[in-house]
Amino acid sequence: MRKAKGKRKILICAGTGCLSAGSAQLKEAFLKEIRRRKLDIEIISSGCHGFCEQGPIVVIYPEGVFYPHLDVKNVPLVIEKHILKGEFLEELFYTDPVTGEKVPYYREINFYKRQKRIVLQNCGRINPENIEDYLKTGGYEGLKKAISSLTPEWVIDCIKRSGLRGRGGAGFPTGLKWSFVRESPGEEKFVICNADEGDPGAFMDRSVLEGDPHRVIEGMIIAGYAVGAEKGFVYVRAEYPLAVRRIKIAINQAEEKGFLGQNILGSKFSFEIEVKEGAGAFVCGEETALITSIEGKRGMPRLRPPFPAQSGLWGKPTCINNVETLANVPWIIVNGSEKFSAIGTERSKGTKIFALTGKIRNTGLVEVPMGTTLREIVFEVGGGIKGEGKFKAVQIGGPSGGCLPEDLLSLPIDYESLTEYGAIMGSGGMVVLDDSTCMVDLARYFLTFIQDESCGKCVPCRVGTRRMLEILQKITSGKGSEEDVSELEELAVVVKTASLCGLGQTGPNPVLTTLRYFRDEYEEHVREKHCPAGVCKELTIFMINEKLCTGCGVCKKHCPVEAIVGERKEPHKILEEKCIRCGICKSKCAFEAIYQV
Repeated sequence: MRKAKGKRKILICAGTGCLSAGSAQLKEAFLKEIRRRKLDIEIISSGCHGFCEQGPIVVIYPEGVFYPHLDVKNVPLVIEKHILKGEFLEELFYTDPVTGEKVPYYREINFYKRQKRIVLQNCGRINPENIEDYLKTGGYEGLKKAISSLTPEWVIDCIKRSGLRGRGGAGFPTGLKWSFVRESPGEEKFVICNADEGDPGAFMDRSVLEGDPHRVIEGMIIAGYAVGAEKGFVYVRAEYPLAVRRIKIAINQAEEKGFLGQNILGSKFSFEIEVKEGAGAFVCGEETALITSIEGKRGMPRLRPPFPAQSGLWGKPTCINNVETLANVPWIIVNGSEKFSAIGTERSKGTKIFALTGKIRNTGLVEVPMGTTLREIVFEVGGGIKGEGKFKAVQIGGPSGGCLPEDLLSLPIDYESLTEYGAIMGSGGMVVLDDSTCMVDLARYFLTFIQDESCGKCVPCRVGTRRMLEILQKITSGKGSEEDVSELEELAVVVKTASLCGLGQTGPNPVLTTLRYFRDEYEEHVREKHCPAGVCKELTIFMINEKLCTGCGVCKKHCPVEAIVGERKEPHKILEEKCIRCGICKSKCAFEAIYQV
């Protein structure tokens, strides 16, 4: 056991993931046991730790012992042995999925120790609903420094020199955007925090707002000071109720402490923030559509130029940055642009947060330096592929991102490298795929999302994505031709080139990258009418090996359409005309007698 000095604290994750896994009940159990034993122990409800699949997560300080998947029934044992007797509960430790070793300490778990946390440094370590916790970590020191001793021009120059680029997807230089807003004529200007995170499987912005909302607020105030704005908006989707609640709590606390409102910290600078809840339209993540939504209209993109920096919200100069971008700002002001620019690559500085999901052992939020390779994220931070599958690809950049194959695992993740190979950084979604994935079906899935979320304003996106989806549906149902594949590729290029906004301009990426790296799967679908992954139902046939079938009847019992016939203890048969290719029979067979062709 490692001895540690400091106050005894129990941090219980209260992010959305852990709350859904029962962390609120876990907290009540700890409080009950502590009151019963009359112990002086601080219980802290923290934000998301990032290691979401291990929830509910408890970390006990000062040792930093990490207990994953903790159950209410384990609470008395933890108090009795760990807290009172100083004995760690090894049976409750985290088990490394690669080595099988028990890892007791938070900092020694591969998932954490291979990351570099700047934006996420407080998430999981402080109470996001208590401003005092944020202040103890150095919170609002960047704001104090900026207002008391730095000019707006110096702040902008500092952000420029840091090399910070927008983390919402496009990667536009943040300092340059700020300078455009400051130089634009007009007495009234605005700052908008874009928290409209719509990518399936992405939860970076939500977790930061839930776990460290004051960091985002501080970044917004500094941005307002730099560009000359006195009003800010946080545009967050209503489907994030916990994030909405915590950002509102943080705004009220900041106002009470004098960090928001009139004459901030005794200066001549004033700034206020309002929360706007979006209805969940994916297109409202695009900055001009978001602006239109705040104005009370239907969220649809506008032609650019003029850009929001010149004419944005209500025609006024507007600075729009996403959550992660703004959360980097206080750290840069306090630590200096040189320290930030020393992290990452020549053109992509700092760190990037990714939502690591899919067929991966360690799902969750990871923050790594720019330039980290896909291999390092998937196999070191992520722990490799879950189950018996083999790595096949990474879908990076959300539904409008690209699929990168195994050959590109050594690719360093930065804006230029990803663009060169057909993907985008996006907001940071990263879905790991194994060999059970059909790449044609995956392209169909993401294009379905894009087509559904198209606002319909421009013809290339509205009509082009629908036609592309029709072709993909034709191919996955076994009715496609080689001419369809060629037309699909041509359409994708047209939609990408001619669409009005980023949704249409990037929407074809899943199709173009799967055609680029997995064209053989398209060809097998159209030439041989066969899905190699066995995913496309119309191209899959299930059969029973009579030599292996024992006639146990389990498959017959579970078939939802009674497509399996045969007498007990005699080999069974699947009626192809009735089979709906659901695969339940194969999953239930204990003798591996059912196979796909």
